Amino acid sequence: MVKMIDAAVFQRMMIHAHAAINTQKQPINDLNVFPVPDGDTGTNMTLTIGAAAAEMRKKQYDTVGQAAVGTASALLRGARGNSGVILSLLFRGFSKAIKEKETMDGRDLAIALDFGVAAAYKAVMKPAEGTILTVSRLAAARAAGCAREDDSFEGVLEAAIQEGQEALAHTVDQNPVLKKAGVVDAGGKGFLVILQGMLDEVRGLPMPDSGEEASAVSDKADFEAVNVEDITFAFDTVFIVRKSREDVDLEPFRTYLNSIGDSLVIGEDDEAFKVHVHTNTPGSTLNEAQKYGTLELAKIENMRTQAEDLAAGKHVQSTDDLEAVEAELEQSAPAGPVHAAPEKKFGYVAVCAGAGLEAVFKDLGVDALVGGGQTMNPSTQDILKAIDATPAEIVYVLPNNKNIIMAAEQTIPLCEDKRVIVLPTKTVPQGISAMLCADPDAEEADNTAAMTEGFANVRTSEITYAARDSDFDGFAIHQGDYLALVEHQLFGTDQDLSALLDHLARSSSLQQAEFISLFYGCDVTEEQAQEAEKIFAAACPNAEVTLLAGGQPVYYYMISAE
Repeated sequence: MVKMIDAAVFQRMMIHAHAAINTQKQPINDLNVFPVPDGDTGTNMTLTIGAAAAEMRKKQYDTVGQAAVGTASALLRGARGNSGVILSLLFRGFSKAIKEKETMDGRDLAIALDFGVAAAYKAVMKPAEGTILTVSRLAAARAAGCAREDDSFEGVLEAAIQEGQEALAHTVDQNPVLKKAGVVDAGGKGFLVILQGMLDEVRGLPMPDSGEEASAVSDKADFEAVNVEDITFAFDTVFIVRKSREDVDLEPFRTYLNSIGDSLVIGEDDEAFKVHVHTNTPGSTLNEAQKYGTLELAKIENMRTQAEDLAAGKHVQSTDDLEAVEAELEQSAPAGPVHAAPEKKFGYVAVCAGAGLEAVFKDLGVDALVGGGQTMNPSTQDILKAIDATPAEIVYVLPNNKNIIMAAEQTIPLCEDKRVIVLPTKTVPQGISAMLCADPDAEEADNTAAMTEGFANVRTSEITYAARDSDFDGFAIHQGDYLALVEHQLFGTDQDLSALLDHLARSSSLQQAEFISLFYGCDVTEEQAQEAEKIFAAACPNAEVTLLAGGQPVYYYMISAE
């Protein structure tokens, strides 16, 4: 039995755990208890632990405590979906228990697991039994009992997994939805796969082939195929500025450069900063730079003429005065995310999928959009980047999906210079209604109340399809059936989409509505959508029916009723 582990072993354990769950993510996804194609728990947990594995690969830690803290930080920023967020919380508590430890034995592991469970339960508002929380709690309890008898790291981890497996088997009886579907909890399964991967590394077992390594590309580019008109920003602009003072704030300049170009890299030290940017207005770029110091050296090259020379097989003319300096500075100047300084009181970030829905949110004043939704949960880091890019003192986040709310809430303590308010919108129509009620001139409390009241009055229906045969609440569902959901609850099924739409339109919630909006998805033609609009107009004569191209995946229609 392995008595204790050090930082190097812990780092390899995280990498092994990621490889293990990566090979099992589809079976975990397939533990979906509802026929909607929502099987993304395995994917979300794989992506979440993958952030930690990437961190462990690129940095060497001196102590196991430091490695655990690095793991927790990476997990938090990479967390996706509720399962990923809970996983990050488990490791956040875990890291707090051992942050001062150089090595870790079985007793330390038991305490860390207990701390992790406490952190997760504390963060979840309404903990449900038969979930990853149950599995982790019982596994931690068994670890504590084992550590009193045998404090070897391997023995305690093995005991925790054994108890966790028994707890997982019982989840099917603890949760009514799981019981009806006859499956165990997907999140609990994923957690145990991760623990088993960690144990396998301790025992020296070979790591599963994760299939993540990309093959090297050695082909030479076909420069004759390059269309110079496709080069959006013509001038490759590089320059060095001596700072006017040591603490000069370059964030406004970064925001400006991002607005007039791309491929931006800024590297700096205490005395100077160097910029690389592609832009069509290099003169304006250099003039703006002089607000922050004294311009020392500049290089500007026309990439369109360079592309033409390459296509013609000619020698490409280039200024090389800054090549040595550029090579030195670029090593310490990785491109960073945009961080917009506050320019207004309120800003807005919304999560959605589909070009039409993105356009609606933009028209309503949303500053930044995060791609995602059902089966495509963005990470906490994805949402945080959007918040950072929003130039406002107070940023409202609209998750627009119940599985994204927790990931969005994790951004609140991570954002230091902006106040973040997460409105718990569970559907895209709720998010749109919230934005319709936003008032840029109101006080914060009044604006929050108005937006909250706005989305609370919205009832959302969705039309999707069944991914597999199932039985749910008395409905015999067959793979390929069309499904109507009202507030995420199954309303009805049919093999005839028009019949199902008519049945939904005549339901009490839609009959009482004054305004009905139909957002049709990427798999629906405009002609089909117009037929759906006619069905709702005929069935709901007292409502104003509006048809909009949402372009969303998964759902044929999202229907908002107010």
